[in-house]
This record gives sequence, structure tokens and C-alpha cells, in this order.
Amino acid sequence: MKALVTGGSGFIGSRLAAALAGRGDTVRVMHRAGSRLDALDGLPVECVTGDVLDAASVAQAVDGCDVVFHAAAVSSYWRARGDVVSRVNVEGTRNVLAACRAAGVNRMVYTSSVAAIGIPPEGTLGTEELPFDALSARWPYASSKREAEDEVRRAVSGGQWAVIVNPAAVIGAGDHNLITGSMIVEAARGRVLASPPGGLCVADVDAVVIGHLQALALGRAGERYILGGENLTYRELASVMAEIVGRPAPRWRIPPLAVGPAAAAVDSYNRVSRRTPIVDGMQVRLSGRHMYYDSGKAVRELAYPMMPFVAAAEKAYAWYRQRGYL
Repeated sequence: MKALVTGGSGFIGSRLAAALAGRGDTVRVMHRAGSRLDALDGLPVECVTGDVLDAASVAQAVDGCDVVFHAAAVSSYWRARGDVVSRVNVEGTRNVLAACRAAGVNRMVYTSSVAAIGIPPEGTLGTEELPFDALSARWPYASSKREAEDEVRRAVSGGQWAVIVNPAAVIGAGDHNLITGSMIVEAARGRVLASPPGGLCVADVDAVVIGHLQALALGRAGERYILGGENLTYRELASVMAEIVGRPAPRWRIPPLAVGPAAAAVDSYNRVSRRTPIVDGMQVRLSGRHMYYDSGKAVRELAYPMMPFVAAAEKAYAWYRQRGYL
């Protein structure tokens, strides 16, 4: 099988490319001209330059492939303008789907996010059927991933075969862009002094890669599958990371009532600052919520493996130390 991985130089994309090559598939990776390629060092893959917003380059990348894993996206949404996030995530997905139709490639796995599912009400687990909430609709990243899923479902209704996977917060070796791996790096540097009042669903990148492969083999066209892991409070996450990196666990917990004002202050600062944001107000707001999700559907239908957070964090820490981040 010849597989194309868009966004193949990124965290999930590069790990997916490695897994495909490791099982004997022929792998083509599409990346932008300015992308770092160190995540692909030593892998037996074909690298092609392209951009999902350039339909011609997407068509060239898709040509001759049997299956496409569409993982390209603006994941570090807080570092980009909302209109850029929307264009890449929505228009880019539309271009990949069109290229697949034109080339006769009728197998695609789309990497979405639990953000596209929405924020579960407090005390509940989000599932694939969760109604999209008003706050997520105002969040450019979540709404763009949701719209991209709509593009996939429209294509499926027109006869294409595609499956959607929704990873939670992904942890593990290979996150050189510090999307979620920044939690490990900041903990190792002793900068985590307090924990927010909410919680997060965290997934091992190795499990998420298996979920992609199983979605291709066992997934149902047009369906979405949550690829999650453990649901942990930020205090629990911080305690696990502190033990791994040999630092004291944070003693303080941010009061829930402080989250809103802190988010507003971050947004105000980002509006006047000329620096690339390291966090945005939406991230702060969400840190006060328990963003917990149920991966049961993926476990049942895809034999998705539920891997513990501690193992993923240990792999991430070792990877960052080996490469001089710490």
C-alpha cells in the first residue's frame, strides 16, 4: 500500500509515517517548504513539498497513492490568526478531498480533534454524539475542525470513503513543536507553580497512531472516533509530571473564580503585544473546565488501546532530554 501523510513532519503525522513505514508500506510525506524535517530523520519515506491551500501541490502529492491520512492542520492555534486557522483546517481539507476524488483515491482518514466534538457539561464525558456548544463555536480552532468534519461527511454522502478520528491532548516522544509537550518541558524547568482547577483527557501518541491505522482497517465511513486516554485533573497531571522530572509538585491551585479574569487579561495583552502569543485566553478559560472524553466507541470498534498518561509523559521527557530541550 502506498500512503500519503499530509502534515507528515508534525507530531502525529511523523509518528504515523514511521508506523506505516515500519510495517512495510510505501510512505509519501507532504510538508510545507519551511517545515522542520528532523522528526523524519532516518525514516524510509518520500518527502514532497506542498501546501494544503495549494490545490495543485495537493493533487501532485495524492497522485499514485492508495490511501491518504490527512493530518495537516494549524494545531498551535494560539500562535496564528483565526482566519488562517480556518483557511488551513477547512479549505485545506476540502482540497485534499477534491484531490482524492480526482485521483480515484477512495480511502482517507481525517485527523480532527476532540475540540470539534465540543466541551462536555461538567460532570460528564464527551462522546461522538455530543451537541456542539456555544463556547466552542466561538473558538476558531474548534469551529474550524468542526467545519472540516462537515466537509468530510459531505464527501462521504457523495460516495467517498473517509473516517474521522478525534485525538485528545496527545503526549509522547516527537512533539518538537511543543504543542502539548510544553507541559513536560515547563515542568522540567520548574515553572509549573500552580495548577488550574479543571482537567484534561490525555492520549499517548503511540495509541493515537494505532487508532489511525485501525480506523483505516476497521472504521465505518463517515463515523468519528475519539482517540483519548486517561481523564485527569490538572493537579493530577502536574503531580505525575513532577515525579517524572524530579521536581516538587505545585502546591497551589488556581481558584475557579480567577480563571475568567485571567483569560481576559491574557486576551488584552495579546491584542497589544507584538510578540507571538505563548497562550491565549481560550486556553485559560478551558483550563477551568473538565475536558473529559469517552473513547469507548474506538475501543469497541477499532480495538483502540487505552495507554496510561505516565508512560507517555516518561517517553516525552526522555525524548526532550535526549534532544537538548532541557
